[in-house]
Parts: sequence; structure tokens; C-alpha cells
Amino acid sequence: MFNQKDTNQILQRGATVRGVEEQIEHFKKGFPWMKIVGPATPQRGIRVLTDAEADDAIRYYEGASIAGKCKFVPASGAASRMFKDIFAGLATLEKGEDLPADAAGAKLAAQIDKFAFYTEELFGTKEDTAAYRKSVLSKVLTDEGLGYGAKPKGVIKFHRYESGEVRTAIAEHLVEAATYMRNADGTCNLVVTISPEHQPLFEAALAEVQPVFEARYGVKYNVTFTFQDKATDTIAVDAKNKPFRTDDDALLFRPAGHGALIYNLDKVDEELVSIKNIDNVAHEKLLGTTARYKKVLMGEALKVRDRIFGYLRKLDAEPTVQLCNEIENFLDKELCVQLPLARGEKERVEMLRAKLNRPVRVCGMVRNEGEPGGGPYIIAGKDGATSLQILESVQINKEDAGAAQAMAHATHFNPVDLVCCLRDYKGGKFNLLEHVDPEAGFISSKSFQGRELKALELPGLWNGAMSDWNTLFVEVPLETFNPVKVVLDLLRPAHQA
Repeated sequence: MFNQKDTNQILQRGATVRGVEEQIEHFKKGFPWMKIVGPATPQRGIRVLTDAEADDAIRYYEGASIAGKCKFVPASGAASRMFKDIFAGLATLEKGEDLPADAAGAKLAAQIDKFAFYTEELFGTKEDTAAYRKSVLSKVLTDEGLGYGAKPKGVIKFHRYESGEVRTAIAEHLVEAATYMRNADGTCNLVVTISPEHQPLFEAALAEVQPVFEARYGVKYNVTFTFQDKATDTIAVDAKNKPFRTDDDALLFRPAGHGALIYNLDKVDEELVSIKNIDNVAHEKLLGTTARYKKVLMGEALKVRDRIFGYLRKLDAEPTVQLCNEIENFLDKELCVQLPLARGEKERVEMLRAKLNRPVRVCGMVRNEGEPGGGPYIIAGKDGATSLQILESVQINKEDAGAAQAMAHATHFNPVDLVCCLRDYKGGKFNLLEHVDPEAGFISSKSFQGRELKALELPGLWNGAMSDWNTLFVEVPLETFNPVKVVLDLLRPAHQA
């Protein structure tokens, strides 16, 4: 299948020929559908806390023993999707045509002064003309002005304050970290996943605000940039599942989605990690709600961690039938883990130990009001046990009546607001790569050089990459979810002063 030139290309990327051949087998065989037991709902699978319970979780977090805290921020890639409609509008204007009033480009130009990146010096006085619209879109997207069309979301100016201060997305993550991720020694650790070519832009954005925020909030930021390893890129194939070859006869490899970041997360030393996407930040007026519920999630995670640690130590000391019954009840009631019948007491104990001794994650879930995103479900795994999982719609067989019904009755969706505990009950680090479900990837349709291709996505970071974790879903307010998927989202109330 591969010639010597191909083999050299594969090895130079840090990959193996065997690994690439396995990827091609995935294209041929596809991935199995997830076996859905039902949606996770407040009736089973999603905890809905009272204010008193939320307060208790915060107190638990504030009093818990933690071997370091870290904020993990996926921020790779340019903001091209954020400006996709604006690029289309500029192309229309450059052909000499005007935009309808409801087009994204027209809306951007008409309300340009409401964006944090607006200055009168750059954009001038607003006019209701095609020439002005073309000028605005060009200055937003190209090096004629801001060049945002080729920059990462993290360095785009999101919010303006009455004081005149303007903050980028990465700056808002610094503010959040000072509010709820401060270590006992006053440090705030952030690990930010970026593309290597964007590092100078991030460094410049940080240099502007880091000293100011350290003085303002009395903290010391430790910001680490990490890159998605090229070795995790996956090969593309054509319609016949043959390796896709570029115009110069090279193999085509593509980034394999956020699932590749499990390798980056595995290198984090801290025990307690908060994961939140770069674009999910809000104006500081909502910081109180954001910080409160992040602390709630951390408190709930630490409660689960400590209860599991206690059970594991008891199993080490004396694994009685009564203890096994208590653990099974805990797994069922709290984590929706129902185990298959074990053949003997020894096998039962080992099964319980294996289910307990895994990384812990608590995922915030918001009420489903039509926003995009994966959803929380209870599934049956290959070992016969049930578990809580976050599934993307592409992982669900819509033609299966049971799966379709589960989707129809889902009440919540995943805003990517996770808290993870990465150490075991003896203080050692889990090997996160041992807890990935390799069968939870998916295949998507893309194009390159004008030709159609099929791309392989690794099991998503909060999907299959965390399949074998102990999971708890907790409802959080919709106000904590404020993603900027397209530039016009910055006009929403959460992003305006």
C-alpha cells in the first residue's frame, strides 16, 4: 500500500506504518454505533443541586486537599470558522454586488461600533453604503486592518469595559483563573493548546495584560503553551478508502480533532484540572455566576474522588460482601454504572476495583435550548456495564428507534465545562491513554485541492477519549455557557457591557 517515499513521510511525522494501516481499516469498517440505554436526565444521570447543596460543594472545594490546580484551555486553530460568513460577504462585495440587510457581513458593518475591536480611527464614520461595508469587512479580516481572518480566537478582542479596557478571549481566561483556580501559594496555572505558528500572537497578547492582572488580582500566572502532536494527525482517504494523494503525490494527513489533546492533558502534572474552550468566556458582569458554578463542579469532583479513594482503601483492607454491596449501590446511584453479574466474589471485587480506580470527571450540563453541542447519555459498554457518556450526534444511529427516541427525550447538552481529577488513591498519576475507547472515533467528509476526501477524527477529548472515566453530570445555569462560534455572537448580551 505504501512505497518507500510514503514510509519515510509517515516516520518523519513520528507515526508508524502499522498505525496508519489501522486508521485505513477504520475507514473500511467504520465505527460501531454507541448502544444507548437512554438520555441522562434529572430523573437519572444529571444532578440538579439546590442552592444549599451548591454552597456545600463550594465549601468542600475550599477545604479539600489538592495536589495542584490547572486550567486547561483548548485554543488550537485559526478563527476562520468564526468569520466564514464574513469572508463570503466580502467575496460578494468584491464582485461589485451589495449584501442584503440580513446578511452577516451587513450586520457586522451596521453594528461595527458595538464590537470590542472597533476604533473610529480604523473604521471611520459609519455609512450605509456597499463601499463602507466592503471596507469594514476587509479591515476586520485582512492585513489591511486587524487580520482576524487568519488569527486564533484567543487573541481576538471580545469585550469592552466602561473604563475603556478591552480584553481578548485569553485575557478573560486569566481573569477567570484568578477567581477560581488560584493555588495556595498564589499561583494560577494555565495550559493552553495552540498551533505553533500562533505562539508569537499569544505571547504578545499575554505580555499586554499579564503584569497588569498579576498586580490587580495578587496572583502569579504560569502559562504553558502546548501543541497538538503531528504524530496524532490521521491519514485521509478517497471515496474508495485508498490513501488520498495530493497533487504532488504525497500522502495527506489532517489534524484528528480535539481528541488528540488527550496526549497533552496526560502531560499535566496537577491533580485538579478545569477544562473550558477558549471561546466560552463572558463579560465580567457574569463572572460571579461563572466562578460560583466552576467551584461547585470542583467541589462535586472532589467529593466523588474522596469517596472513591475511601472505598479503594477499604477494599485493600477487607473486601467484605457488605462493602461490595455498598460500592455497587454507589456506582449505580451516583455514576449510573450498573455492572454485569460477576461469577464469584473474587471476580466481583476485582471488577469493582477496576471501575473505581479510574480518572474522575464532573461535567457541567445546561438545559437544551437549541444550542449546538453533544449530549449526555447512559450507554452500555462492551464489558456489559453501563456508564455516563457525552455523545456527538454523529455517534448516534438515527435509524435505530431506541437511539432516536433517546435523542428526542434528551433534556440537556454539553457546554464543554469539565473538572477532572487525574491522580489515583495512592497519589500516582493515571495514564490517561489507557482510558480511551479507540472505537469511539468517527469519519467526516472534507475536501482538499478541489477533491472530496474522508477524514478520521480520533475519539473526542470529552467523548471517547474519556470513555473509561468515572463520570458525574451536574446541571449548571445557561448563563455559564457563552461561546463565540461566529463573530455576531459577540453582540449577545453576555458579551456586551
